[in-house]
Amino acid sequence: MRRLIMSGLASLVLVFSSFVAQADPAEERTEINEESQSILQKIYKEDPAAKTLVNSSVGYATFSNVQVNLIFVAAGGGSGVVVDRSSGKRTYMSMGEGGIGLGLGAKDFRVLFVFHTKEAMEKFVDDGWGFGAEADAAAKSGKKGGEAGAGTTIGDITVYQLTENGLALQATVKGTKYWKDDDLN
Repeated sequence: MRRLIMSGLASLVLVFSSFVAQADPAEERTEINEESQSILQKIYKEDPAAKTLVNSSVGYATFSNVQVNLIFVAAGGGSGVVVDRSSGKRTYMSMGEGGIGLGLGAKDFRVLFVFHTKEAMEKFVDDGWGFGAEADAAAKSGKKGGEAGAGTTIGDITVYQLTENGLALQATVKGTKYWKDDDLN
């Protein structure tokens, strides 16, 4: 138990220190674009219908996130890109989340948002706020383990989530904020 808490605290420090560390903007954009392609390929492998959905959409967003849950508090952060399929325009974004509830552990996960209307995509880019409840269990290391979570379609957005690594059991109410990264756009 103590090892898990210490691991969670270390992860929390890494999450927030990633916001402080500044890399070359061109390198960051390249890393985000490469990660975006990796996320798409992993999701297509898990759910081949997702590729058809993305190809028929007005746009999509991919994010790489780390989340830490310590008893009653959840926090996380990450980065990603929104791609407008008609223009090819890329909007680089950051994300942060915080919440309360019961949980313990840390997980590294990827998210794909598929936008079915231009309005939904523009609202996400301009407002970027998400608020909701989450209940899941994840235990995964590399190719071993698995996850249980709820993928959802909310209005004009379909959301896919994949856990890369982590051990977490949580039931939280949290807020997530997505915003344009001024340094990368």
